[in-house]
Amino acid sequence: MVSAFTRILANHHELVHFNVDGVDCVAPAGEPLATSLLAAGYLMLRQSPNQHTPRGAFCLMGVCQECAIHVDGQIAQACMTPVRAGMDVQLRGVV
Repeated sequence: MVSAFTRILANHHELVHFNVDGVDCVAPAGEPLATSLLAAGYLMLRQSPNQHTPRGAFCLMGVCQECAIHVDGQIAQACMTPVRAGMDVQLRGVV
């Protein structure tokens, strides 16, 4: 995916691999998952349950819950979840 977001990295960040809907992604360990998803080009993270309109990272501080997605089979807020190696993230079908 192409993204309008660019990461600024220092040399000391360990890069880890994680899975998003079957696609391998790479991000610095500990970076907020929402940031990693934006940098990887994932702007729509889910659909609203009632109107099925697109939802994505909005407040980026854990208040709005618009970035609630499935991480390792559990619902989690992407903005509050640190990236770690081997994470399984599912965006498709999440409401």
